[in-house]
Amino acid sequence: MAENKYAKDETIRLVNEIVASTGTTRSDLIPILQKVTNNLGYISQDAIQQISALLKIPTREIASVATFYRMLSTQPRGRHVVQFCESAPCHIVGGREVYAALKSALQLEPGQTSADNKWTFITTSCLGICGVGPVILIDTDIHGNVTPDQVPGILAKYA
Repeated sequence: MAENKYAKDETIRLVNEIVASTGTTRSDLIPILQKVTNNLGYISQDAIQQISALLKIPTREIASVATFYRMLSTQPRGRHVVQFCESAPCHIVGGREVYAALKSALQLEPGQTSADNKWTFITTSCLGICGVGPVILIDTDIHGNVTPDQVPGILAKYA
């Protein structure tokens, strides 16, 4: 698993900056959590506690939101997050084979992070771009119409 690269004081400082630039209302919670994820790699307990103090929202509510959305994580992730769409439209156009190629190339099961913290592999029910399935999302880069033989080349771009 990846480790939090920030000490508690640095996490609190970063959360303070994010909240100051984003806002302190309940409707700002998801953007704040997304920015924390982007900066820390995940939403740590220290981050949840600081967000709670600044937004006056109970920690259990923040944790509930943080664990509900797949774009957010309360667990450390690798430098690159590989999301594979396992929806029916992707499945019927070859998604099963692409999934097998991803698992083989990454040597990971969904939900796992590589020992070197380079990759985290997750599956998702839909990425919203069914017209170009099978689809892989790596970090914020969309790869559509993927075939199994393209998987090693796509991953190599992130080496």
